[in-house]
Amino acid sequence: MRFQTELVPARLTRRYKRFLADCVLDADGAEVTAHCANPGSMMGLAAPGTRIWLEPNDDPKKKLKFGWRLVDHENGHFTGVDTSLPNRVLKEALKARHVEALSGYGTVRPEVKYGQNSRIDFLLSEEGLPDAYVEIKSVTLSRHTGQAEFPDSVTARGAKHLQELATMAQAGHRAIMLYLVQRTDCTSFTLAGDIDPTYAAAFRSARDAGVETLCLGTNISAQGIEVADAISIRL
Repeated sequence: MRFQTELVPARLTRRYKRFLADCVLDADGAEVTAHCANPGSMMGLAAPGTRIWLEPNDDPKKKLKFGWRLVDHENGHFTGVDTSLPNRVLKEALKARHVEALSGYGTVRPEVKYGQNSRIDFLLSEEGLPDAYVEIKSVTLSRHTGQAEFPDSVTARGAKHLQELATMAQAGHRAIMLYLVQRTDCTSFTLAGDIDPTYAAAFRSARDAGVETLCLGTNISAQGIEVADAISIRL
């Protein structure tokens, strides 16, 4: 998935009200406010002075003319902070059958209603195969070198999704919890049970009910984001 417009570098001044970020553009030192499409804590990613990349837009319907897309760790690695992008990235990969564990499915339907007033991120189908319900979570937390973690804050909604996936698995469908690591500096994944014990418990219950777990890495640059190889899961 390529970004729609060319990203511009900046320095973060502050992130506030969850969805706002004040920044200083590298090019001319102008101070701008960018939209931060991330409801999580962004632990370790929002310190003042952090080098970031913004996507400008000229859409008259948008109040803010920049969107915060990347953190640049200034060591060759990036983190994607926009939680709306993983579904776009995965949709491309699933349709191209680039996700090995799900490559047998030819029909990819996003945002299908299921469960209790929920929508599954992707419902995959193929003649002769059980339907596959795929829920996507964006992973950006890393507190230990090389290890990604989820979640970075308490997520009751995430626990609800696991419970609904468990129901699908028990009904005979495939149910997959897919973690997309939007960091290029991680080679393993685990749960942050100390941050949200309830989510960790819901995960264990879902796994026992037959829910599958996948974790994929990403290739990230100022040009775009794409799905990379599977990342080892250590629970």
